[in-house]
Amino acid sequence: MSITLGVILGNRDFFPDALVFEARRDLMQVFSQLSVEPIWLTEVDSKLGAVETWADAVKCGELFRASRHRIDGILICLPNFGDEKGIADAIRLSELNVPILVQACPDDLDQFGLARRRDAYCGKISVCNNLRQYGYKFTLTRNHTTDLLSPAFSHELTNFFAVCRVVRGMRRVRIGAVGARPNAFNTTRYSEKLLEAAGVSVNTIDLSEVFGSAARIASDDPRVRHRIDQIRAYADSSAAPAESLLKMAKFALVVDDWMASLGLTATAIQCWSSLQKNFGVNVCTIMSMMSEQMMPSACEVDIAGVVSMFALQLASGRPSALVDWNNNYGTDPDKCVLFHCGNWAKDFLPDIRIGTAPILGTMLGEENTVGALEGRTPAGPMTFGRVSTDDTSGKIRAYFGDGAFTNDPLDTFGTRAVANIPQLQNLMQFICMNGFEHHAAMTSGHCAAPTAEALGKYLGWDVHSHYQA
Repeated sequence: MSITLGVILGNRDFFPDALVFEARRDLMQVFSQLSVEPIWLTEVDSKLGAVETWADAVKCGELFRASRHRIDGILICLPNFGDEKGIADAIRLSELNVPILVQACPDDLDQFGLARRRDAYCGKISVCNNLRQYGYKFTLTRNHTTDLLSPAFSHELTNFFAVCRVVRGMRRVRIGAVGARPNAFNTTRYSEKLLEAAGVSVNTIDLSEVFGSAARIASDDPRVRHRIDQIRAYADSSAAPAESLLKMAKFALVVDDWMASLGLTATAIQCWSSLQKNFGVNVCTIMSMMSEQMMPSACEVDIAGVVSMFALQLASGRPSALVDWNNNYGTDPDKCVLFHCGNWAKDFLPDIRIGTAPILGTMLGEENTVGALEGRTPAGPMTFGRVSTDDTSGKIRAYFGDGAFTNDPLDTFGTRAVANIPQLQNLMQFICMNGFEHHAAMTSGHCAAPTAEALGKYLGWDVHSHYQA
């Protein structure tokens, strides 16, 4: 996954030129390995392609401003002390509002002479002081100085890329609400206005419109047959009646067309009980397919839930899913059962198959719940989190943390996993005491830290971090 960075090389003229030259060379190597497109001054534009004087800052600002629609973030690299004012001026003149990473190169103990002395350790403090004076939020490397060719710096960049993706993506996401919130689910209430103010736009369609449009699609329409073939290729459908697959295919086509007409990226769909009563099917499989294609879809019109899914998807670069914090796992205080009935992306379910939703079936007829998925998520790292709109305080709040899926025995149905989360009981206390919902989002890998930083530091949301530092 490529990313575009505006890069500022800091310099002070009484430090050795070789240090800046070497930093550019090393950064080019790192950028090549990590698929980074740098936008930075060349040696023709300024001395060594660095930013030191007001004239350099003007050139750098103009360069960044010309590419402002492409730049995902800014990297400040300090091969030496750098010029704190020139760097801050360049960012101000660029008019960019993107995440900023500040890196400083370390001195070697045996190279404190004039020929190799850096003093970037000190210069980084001065640069950060100026960024704060100018009103900019910024990200720091875990260690105060970091060698450019070290694995640690590559890890820092990878985390920063996740921050950049989340910030850019959340500022422009368009979400579709398909149907009304189930009356029994006060927990999926949300503030559309708070989300809009944060850049998250919600568009709505009534289920009657979807059902009506689906009914007008001929069963022998080539698009319908193609979609049925896609469903069969996606999951084991041997237990699904042909009529159920037909309904799912038509529903998918209507939602696809509606999303395309409005430029939507994600959806939250009313599940029970209108779909089962009035359409005779669950659309979990369709939702799973959308999530697998990086168009996350949540059930029960949980808009804040799909916002959570989208944030984690941006950070991890992998599909996300909506889960219930559903059951304790025996007496282990740090383990629980994650469950839904179920619409998780195939990325979580190597044994994916189309089944029914037995719990809903007890009330609605199990034959009307065909389309729910079954599968078990195997062991591996995971990140969880939840975004919620707090209308009374006028804030968007969230929490994120890292844990792990386990292979502990679990005898149940639906889409399911066992999760091990350090200090899980403390997390449950936090969720309950702060009024968070029973739904959470999850993704594979560990990305809680960059997600929390993106939403908390750069977007200004109230974020609680449960990840292990």
